[in-house]
Amino acid sequence: MRRPLPLNALRVFEIAARTSSYAEAGAELGLTHGAVSRQIALLETWLGQRLFVRTGRRMTATPAARAFAAEVSLSFDRMTAAAEACGRPSARQILRVSAPTTFALRWLIPRLERFHAGRPQVEVAVTTVTTLHDELRGGFDVAIRRGSAERSAWPQYQATPFLKEVDTLIASPALLERDPLRHPSDIVGHVLLGSETRPGDWSDWLDRAGLAHRSNQRRRVFDHFFVTLQAVVDGFGIGVGPLPVLQADVLAGRLVTPFPTITVPRTGYVALVPFDASKTPLLGAFIDWLRVEGEP
Repeated sequence: MRRPLPLNALRVFEIAARTSSYAEAGAELGLTHGAVSRQIALLETWLGQRLFVRTGRRMTATPAARAFAAEVSLSFDRMTAAAEACGRPSARQILRVSAPTTFALRWLIPRLERFHAGRPQVEVAVTTVTTLHDELRGGFDVAIRRGSAERSAWPQYQATPFLKEVDTLIASPALLERDPLRHPSDIVGHVLLGSETRPGDWSDWLDRAGLAHRSNQRRRVFDHFFVTLQAVVDGFGIGVGPLPVLQADVLAGRLVTPFPTITVPRTGYVALVPFDASKTPLLGAFIDWLRVEGEP
């Protein structure tokens, strides 16, 4: 009679292999370090071989264990998909999305009704981070960040690029009615609004426009871009902002782009899904929707 496979130990093993840490696996599962160690030992006994070796203070999966962990992760994904297919079709589904604040407010949330159309059972719960460099922590199904889609940039995530971005000069229509910008050099008569979270925006735009960096130029710097953006909308000065993230503000007349041909290419946005996440049909549909929405 075949020995039953210890399924709970498999789950513990898969997380421990991904994090290379019994302590982190225990924290994710709500288990003590000793409980994780016992589950790993149980699985090693069943398999008849070691799965981890100590490297310094961490437990590192062997090459064979890493390959096994990848297969285990795919198997869990298939089981989840099968369970959802057999579940209640009317059950409410929640998709947790982590995104930068300005991106969420200006680009993602205004479009969500299009994703919800035909999916009344789905709730997209959006949480925001104040900078693009905030650590990626648990509690989400997909994270949206600005960055490269290269595997080396996100070693624990599957990165899907979906939106390109450029920076350009932005201003409020009321401000330009009072003090027009007819040539890029006219910015000397305006206050330049910047953000601590985007320190190079103005210097890059000035270089692109062929303008000198004037030390006596009036400037105001805020801690986060979404504060700077509100100051621009309120007419306190001019700023540098991203398109197409702010395209809706331009179309609505809240912002204007005085020199739309002077742009600074920026790294685009990627959707990040942990390799160990359950690749549900809902998650796949959301990633596909992001790619369609991000098409030029």
